[in-house]
Amino acid sequence: MISSDMFKVLGIDVGALADTNFEIRGISIDSRNVAEDYCFIAFEGTHSDGHDFIPAAVEKGARVIVCKKGRSLKRDYPGKKVYFIEVDSPREAAGIIADAFFGYPGKKIKIIGITGTNGKTTVSYLIKHIFERQRMPAGLIGTIQHIIADQIIPAKNTTPDAVTLHNLLRLMVEHDLGYAVMEVSSHALAQCRVSGIGFRTAVFTNLTHDHLDYHHDKEQYFAAKSRLFVTLSAAQAAVINFDDAYGVRLKKMTAADITGYGIKNPAAAVRAQNIVLEPQGTRFTIVTPNGVQEVRTALIGRHNVYNILAAVSVGLREGLSLESMAEALETITNVPGRLEKISSRREFSVYVDYAHTDDALKNVLTALRELKPRRIITVFGCGGDRDKTKRPLMGKVASENSEMLVITNDNPRSESPERIIEDIKTGLCPGFGEYEVIPDREEAIAWALSQAQAHDFVLIAGKGHETYQIFKDRTVSFDDRQVVRNLLQAAGDKI
Repeated sequence: MISSDMFKVLGIDVGALADTNFEIRGISIDSRNVAEDYCFIAFEGTHSDGHDFIPAAVEKGARVIVCKKGRSLKRDYPGKKVYFIEVDSPREAAGIIADAFFGYPGKKIKIIGITGTNGKTTVSYLIKHIFERQRMPAGLIGTIQHIIADQIIPAKNTTPDAVTLHNLLRLMVEHDLGYAVMEVSSHALAQCRVSGIGFRTAVFTNLTHDHLDYHHDKEQYFAAKSRLFVTLSAAQAAVINFDDAYGVRLKKMTAADITGYGIKNPAAAVRAQNIVLEPQGTRFTIVTPNGVQEVRTALIGRHNVYNILAAVSVGLREGLSLESMAEALETITNVPGRLEKISSRREFSVYVDYAHTDDALKNVLTALRELKPRRIITVFGCGGDRDKTKRPLMGKVASENSEMLVITNDNPRSESPERIIEDIKTGLCPGFGEYEVIPDREEAIAWALSQAQAHDFVLIAGKGHETYQIFKDRTVSFDDRQVVRNLLQAAGDKI
């Protein structure tokens, strides 16, 4: 509970509330979670409008309503004493209010934010791992899960809503964690979910084709990503991929102290040289202003070299030595659902990856190709109710970089699976005929495994760590990794 005077942090006229003092027991953006003496924050959502639920929130006991100017629905609520605060942006106010309600946790923990199309999850896990090997306890907020000490919380969104986010930071502070490492999605930036958070360091990995169903075009997508950097001051830090064209643009848009990383751009302060890609992992040399260090890691692929460079750049800013970070990198085996190899005794190899954009799929297939397999058999689909323009692009990339394809369902959601598959097929390279269409994902994986021979690679892409499949009328349990293990075991392979 906290006193109602916390609303003064909004820096606006809070009306009669300024002369009143009572306890606020909770805050919520969902009227269903409101209880007595709560603050309900109403704003327009993607599928519904919180302002429509103000009466329901009042009925459940909301004492304070924060809403958009002109949308308060002020009226008599018999037996209820309700205060209305009208603001220009309730979304932005949510973060500011949540920060105050939970005791300003962002001022008590160092926050590292990572944004970009690809690599956010891997970079966040790498940073957390490096920090904790140096006895620098770190919490994690991201796509797969939120981790607070030994507590694991399933993630609904890459970046949660502002109220949930500040509560997670509060829990991290209570567990004496020094750092919070979090993925910051473009949706979160566009929707002000990270308002009220002061980032110590912001990381930019790359920007490729994705989420254009929401952002409409790539420039709007970049504009959303750049919000994380344009508000940074010279006292804050930015770690930016200088090999990415959008990264080069971004460094001109921020006042932050910049560390650039890359493989090709000589302007990058942190660079990788002498890269050796092998089936068992990757070796390369990191060159920095602090010195040179040989690195060995079980992570495979050139894209993971970039991810490691980003993590090391953050570590350097925190005063860690190259030698200590190299030792930490040798001990990380994989990130869940990111080129995760499924152990088996077969003579072919099976990998599961989250790649669900054309660029991510290309990165993964390129990484596997550099390991010189006999053939690559790729199983993939595309999500429904999402960016349709990337479907033919993924079809093109998959057919250019695989010997055989199995096109199947991903999460079709409310869309026709057949329509999604047809969209993918329009991008296949002319004359490419080595593909099967098997909508049932388990059957598709089984067929791919049945076709694999010695020294082949089977890549199952699109879902990675996910443990479910979403259809129009139901959500079912489904984990690509476990399905592969079950199928191999059923065929007599002891895993």
